[in-house]
Amino acid sequence: MTSPRRVRPSGGGPARLRTGLALGLTAIVASGCTLFAAEEPQGGGGGAVVKLVTHESFSVPQEILDAFAQQSGIRIEVLKEGDAGALTNKLVLTKANPIADVAYGVDSTFASRALDEGVFAPYTSPEGDRGAQRFAVDGSQGLSAVDLGDVCVNVDSAWFAEKGLPEPTGYEDLLKPEYKDLTVVENPATSSPGLAFLLGTVAEYGEQGWADYWTKLKGNGVKAVAGWTEAYSQEFSGSAGKGPRPIAVSYASSPAAEVGADGVAPTKALLDTCYRQVEYAGVLAGGAQPETAGKVVDFLLSQQFQAILAENMYVYPAREGVELPATWATAAPLPAEPASLPGETVQAGRERWVEQWRGLLEG
Repeated sequence: MTSPRRVRPSGGGPARLRTGLALGLTAIVASGCTLFAAEEPQGGGGGAVVKLVTHESFSVPQEILDAFAQQSGIRIEVLKEGDAGALTNKLVLTKANPIADVAYGVDSTFASRALDEGVFAPYTSPEGDRGAQRFAVDGSQGLSAVDLGDVCVNVDSAWFAEKGLPEPTGYEDLLKPEYKDLTVVENPATSSPGLAFLLGTVAEYGEQGWADYWTKLKGNGVKAVAGWTEAYSQEFSGSAGKGPRPIAVSYASSPAAEVGADGVAPTKALLDTCYRQVEYAGVLAGGAQPETAGKVVDFLLSQQFQAILAENMYVYPAREGVELPATWATAAPLPAEPASLPGETVQAGRERWVEQWRGLLEG
């Protein structure tokens, strides 16, 4: 799985935010105030080094990590391992000899597998009671929710207005003749959002009905591509790529990246098609410095880190009370009632559903 997780914005918004946060954090450090308890230097000076393994879309300004290191004495070394699926596979394969101290990016579609395999050590962050516990995996003490990235159908409103065609509003509309050959989706075998959309149809139509839905969707000209980059950046008409299809599977936050100078997004997410994805962080079992690793998890759940998520990775913070960019209120509201499936249901059915999908769409 190699497709990027996020929509990347144009313009200077993230840069301005990074500069402001960096100045703010630098001021905190300069004033002598600390947000994290300092570590005793390990190995003869230089402070502790914690390896954080994450997905390829991890995008955090270095000055934020540097400010945390100055405050806490902990330097974070970032390793990237594909998307959520590839990351989970790597963690399972290396659990006897962990490649890092902390992992961030295992999402709710793969969390049950990681937990069943004993990848994570028990750890409850003191920052977790600020809202992250709302998204906890049942019975788990090893994962802390960091962010939400709900997967939804996105439509190019400007395209539909120009054509004088009503926008689709939900799953069933995608089957109507007037929307033939207009939809692009990602392959769930090679794409994290593709898998989430497949799970959304299972949640919507049930074990007995989802395959029939996909059969009809194929008959109405749906195009399946390998990953998010091809679907959104090349095939979708509402992105900078100006592709031929005005309906694409992406994220609830994607329209925020398309906001123009007038403050309006020409695209929208269909909130009745959203499937909840939660990304988690945890201390890896068998690591050499679990206490120090736990403080990195605390940092990921902190107000300071959560405040940069929307502008830098286009996800919603799990922590309550974190202010989102003003344009998100209209362009990218958080879905109120996204679909979801229990972790054990996903674990039991995931591979079988993907193989069935491949038979239906590729056969």
